[in-house]
Amino acid sequence: MKKILLLILLFFSFNMIIYAEDVKDNIGNNNKNAENNSSLAKEAKSAIMLEASTGKVIFEKNSYDKLPMASMTKMMTLLIIMENIDKGNLKWTEKVVTSEHAASMGGSQIFLEVGEEMTVEDLVKGICIGSGNDAAVSMAERIAGTEDKFVELMNKKAQVLGLKNTHFVNACGLDDDNHYSSANDMAVIARQLVKYDKILEFTGTYEDYLRKNTDSSFWLVNTNKLVRYYKGVDGIKTGFTKEAGYCITTTAKKNNMRLITVVMGEPSSTIRNRETTEMLDYGFNMYKIDTILSKNKVLATKKIMGGKEKKIKVVAKDDINILNQKNSTKRNVKYKLSMNGVKAPLNKGDVVGSISVIENGKTIMNVDAVSLYEVKRANIFVLYLRSLLNMVKGTI
Repeated sequence: MKKILLLILLFFSFNMIIYAEDVKDNIGNNNKNAENNSSLAKEAKSAIMLEASTGKVIFEKNSYDKLPMASMTKMMTLLIIMENIDKGNLKWTEKVVTSEHAASMGGSQIFLEVGEEMTVEDLVKGICIGSGNDAAVSMAERIAGTEDKFVELMNKKAQVLGLKNTHFVNACGLDDDNHYSSANDMAVIARQLVKYDKILEFTGTYEDYLRKNTDSSFWLVNTNKLVRYYKGVDGIKTGFTKEAGYCITTTAKKNNMRLITVVMGEPSSTIRNRETTEMLDYGFNMYKIDTILSKNKVLATKKIMGGKEKKIKVVAKDDINILNQKNSTKRNVKYKLSMNGVKAPLNKGDVVGSISVIENGKTIMNVDAVSLYEVKRANIFVLYLRSLLNMVKGTI
């Protein structure tokens, strides 16, 4: 019996190397090799452009400068809302009651009245399309009880994301000396937000209605006019106050490449939109994405300890992409799958290892390796029979 128990508790470990030869690469998650193209974002106080899947910064200008960011603040508000929906703390159909504080917000608004009930979905629409300050504060109060408590969540999330030049004082972006961010930090938040298709569905909508089929029907028109006039743009957030000037965080997708741009402190909305489109034109004209490993490709089939199934299939959590200039030469990139012993139970998508992308002996990217399927734990009877069979085979 002791031998059987030892066999049941046996822990496997292994490492596996897989190579992908002759793949282009120009990847990076910082601004070290970003261009300082003097023809881009001339009027902006700061700016940045990156590719979303890799985080590679293509262009930057004063991207770490602390500046007021106006309603681009709402990207963090939306990110926390989506995380609460993912956790089951919120439902799209839930109705939220408007407080006196939320209804008192000035600036851009959807004109919520004290005591009015509106669904989470419509409030999020009001934030994404109409940039409603009242909608943002109403959602903040629903999640954290008060706007101040919600702001604490915003600043904690900023720390988790490594945002060193950001501090929030409110949930909607009203001017305050201690309410600031940077183009780089705004891009980091945007990169997290574009993972939510529902947000892009809303931010990519040019017009919609709230309170449909009532006497209080409200026409929402997107504050981001590029959604209508630039092919591929589906977000994310504009901003304007006297202190901040004209700001915008934009995302656009063409083919398999998604770009994120941020401009801050522009002198007018016209110049803001023009310089954003120039950045997007440059990015799409000069760069492309190559996928060196699809998330659907099975990398390995390996034994799992204590599972109803004896083996699991391992895949990358996400596509592994590299950003290249369109006229770049081929570079030799490898990827390495590393795993330790895996034990049941496992859910589909559970992390079981790591994939390192390597160029010239240096790791340039890490992606989680995950289980392709759910694997439930085997009962003790099945484990006993397996162990007994292994012992019998060992004596033959």
